Amino acid sequence: MKQPLFSLLLACTLGAIALTPARAADKEVAVLKTSAGEMVVEFWPDVAPKTVANFIKLAKSGFYDGTAFHRIIKGFMIQGGDPLTKDPTQEAAWGTGHADERVKAEFNDRHHELGVLSMARAADPDSASCQFFICLGPTPALDGKYTAFGKLIKGEDVLRKLGDVETAGREHSRPVNRVALESVKIVPASSIK
Repeated sequence: MKQPLFSLLLACTLGAIALTPARAADKEVAVLKTSAGEMVVEFWPDVAPKTVANFIKLAKSGFYDGTAFHRIIKGFMIQGGDPLTKDPTQEAAWGTGHADERVKAEFNDRHHELGVLSMARAADPDSASCQFFICLGPTPALDGKYTAFGKLIKGEDVLRKLGDVETAGREHSRPVNRVALESVKIVPASSIK
């Protein structure tokens, strides 16, 4: 009699463990190493699973390493992720580069506010690829029109520094000095202190 009861309790316990949601320690975050310091971003796979998966895949392949934030608009956002920014001779084309795959828009109810990570795109809502931006403040006009897929959890001081660099050129958005995105590493959230 004791054996079947023990087996039943063990089965119930294992079943409960299997149904327990992943702990925060099991989640992955992105560490963006820039010329001004590091920022850490958490992802929102519950509202943008394909976008998060695409970003993580590109980051793990080294796609973003050595790129730059090529478009910075004070009080609005910093934009990066264009592979063409690895080559200074391609500066006239910065902002037009892309990865091989396009990601279907995953518009959601998350608000574009300070520190929110979102996908850049062309006029076609399903044209997002690799370029992303991080908001420097509330931008409600983007809500429901761009795919928000994460938010800064560390490095707000770095984001503010990047958002305050000297810019020139079209719409005064091209940094005068290179703002490097040295690397993007995907790490367990539990490794961030």
